[in-house]
Amino acid sequence: MRRVDPALVVILAGISAALHVGKLPPALPVLRDALQVSLVQAGFLLSLVQLAGMTLGLALGAAADSLGPRRTMIAGLVILSAASFVGGTASTAEALLALRALEGLGFLLASLPAPGLIRRLVPPARLSAMLGMWGAYMPVGTAVALLTGPAVIAASGWPGWWWLLAGLSLLMAAGLGWAVPAGADQRALQAPAGGAGRILRTLRAGGPWLASLAFATYSAQWLTVVGFLPTIYAQAGLQAGYAAVATALAAAVNMVGNIASGRLLQRGVRAPVLLQCGYLAMVVGAIVAFAPWAEGGPAVAAARYGGVLLFSMVGGLVPGTLFSLAVRVAPDDATVSSTVGWMQQWSAFGQFAGPPLAAWAAARAGGWHVIWWVTAGFALAGMGIAAAIARFLAGHPAHAPTAAPPARRISGTP
Repeated sequence: MRRVDPALVVILAGISAALHVGKLPPALPVLRDALQVSLVQAGFLLSLVQLAGMTLGLALGAAADSLGPRRTMIAGLVILSAASFVGGTASTAEALLALRALEGLGFLLASLPAPGLIRRLVPPARLSAMLGMWGAYMPVGTAVALLTGPAVIAASGWPGWWWLLAGLSLLMAAGLGWAVPAGADQRALQAPAGGAGRILRTLRAGGPWLASLAFATYSAQWLTVVGFLPTIYAQAGLQAGYAAVATALAAAVNMVGNIASGRLLQRGVRAPVLLQCGYLAMVVGAIVAFAPWAEGGPAVAAARYGGVLLFSMVGGLVPGTLFSLAVRVAPDDATVSSTVGWMQQWSAFGQFAGPPLAAWAAARAGGWHVIWWVTAGFALAGMGIAAAIARFLAGHPAHAPTAAPPARRISGTP
């Protein structure tokens, strides 16, 4: 009898993959000295992990539907492990850039099949709660990397940080293979291969488009705020150690909204309502955090940081809800990973477009006080999309969810 919940192992595997996304910011100061990484190259190191998501999300989602989500996640974790291990031996910035792009491919393979795999592993009554927990994988991984990275790098250098995460990913690949029954891939093997057909069915359906655009408006503003917090705090004179902790906490509280979304959906709260609440909180939080409504001082600084926490924490309702929606708005069971892949593709585009747009606006205005204009614009667009999702769900009842039998009953269990 298995002693662990296989769906929980899937979530832990996602967190281990997200660590690779968050491992770079703590290492950038050291890398710039060790490998003579220029400022432009540092920017590309940060963004290249999104390259696979921007270009291959839908295609890899369709491939995952054909190959099986368990097998695809294991392959992604192995790729992450190999790229991170070799990356620790890199002696040039160009080599690290190439390996960072490979890590992006591994991250995509390790993350996009997870909602479909969780759907096969849990009964329908637990699905919303578990998908809400899955939605927290990125903020948890990012926060852990931001908090632990500096200490590991100080003790073993940046290569040791790369190798530690390589070993963790390999360990999680083995754990996923042990804990998740091989039978979870059987439906993929029995289904028609037709990857092109899955892509067409996904793109022709309105639901995946709405969920994907909603994710783009969320990810653009969330990464804009969390990504620029260290820079904003440094320019405000806050010590680097305090800025790192403040940024990590702002990323970590996002998981509260993610997990809460699953619980609230399970209790019957409608998904569009949660989306509207999340986007509205992001508008209010950004205004409190960045609008020039008061002069500086400890009380004002605390209130502004409270706005950041509100922005991230309640905004976390959005991704948790969208991951739950993905399994509902997919055209059929065979296109769940394709739908998630399309969502990941648009999420990556939002992360790619949002920060430069905010930086451009701040440069034109001469300060970060205008950042809320950008985030509020994205949030208002998200609220409009949430209203469209409500109309879509009213006119398109979701196909009945299916769940795999309990793990011990799936044939092929290792």
